Amino acid sequence: MEDSQELAARAERAIAASSRTSPTPPGQTDPAAREERSRRDPALVEAINQVFALFRLNFNNQYYAAFRDEEQLRQIKKLWLDSLREFPPAQILQGARSAIENSEFLPTLHRMRSCCEDSLQALGFPAPRQAYLEACDGGSPPEARSWSHPLVYWAGRDCNWTFLASASEAQSWPRFSAAYQARCAAVLRGETVPVVPEPPADRLEIKALEGDDALRQIARLRSENQL
Repeated sequence: MEDSQELAARAERAIAASSRTSPTPPGQTDPAAREERSRRDPALVEAINQVFALFRLNFNNQYYAAFRDEEQLRQIKKLWLDSLREFPPAQILQGARSAIENSEFLPTLHRMRSCCEDSLQALGFPAPRQAYLEACDGGSPPEARSWSHPLVYWAGRDCNWTFLASASEAQSWPRFSAAYQARCAAVLRGETVPVVPEPPADRLEIKALEGDDALRQIARLRSENQL
């Protein structure tokens, strides 16, 4: 894993190579670069700037050793912006606070991504691992379960309940984690938390019955082609 100094050195080499090969004369802006900047979310750009300001305050000596000049810092910020754009600003800032509180060292980009992924609990959502285990035990029907948060249900449904129940953890955990992160990110960007739907009426009717009554109800529904 690269540390910040290695990342800075790689960015510096990329900048030098770019200056030798770019067809754009010095002091002029490539039109494609202008268009790219115009598509960027200003709130996301501001979040990255705030992250580096927090790092400068908390890792002062390490910060100036890693980011030796303004052009180098600009390129590294762009790298971080491109890598972290899937996270909303609130999650990025919470990830930076977590990195500062839990380490004495300036975080690498890889470490920062992990901190962003793990910051959901501090923002009011179940931790991803907790959500995954809950979704894997979804119940039947899952709509009848009392969920710790509606997004756990929706991420489980995005993945397919049968898949979660039958696939190995190596297959199901990455898929669920991505779906859950995407659902949480949408809410953090301002979308409304969707409500868990009511279970099907026939499933509710069976659930309320026990023993022989439940068996008779199942037989009746089968005869009516409802099961």
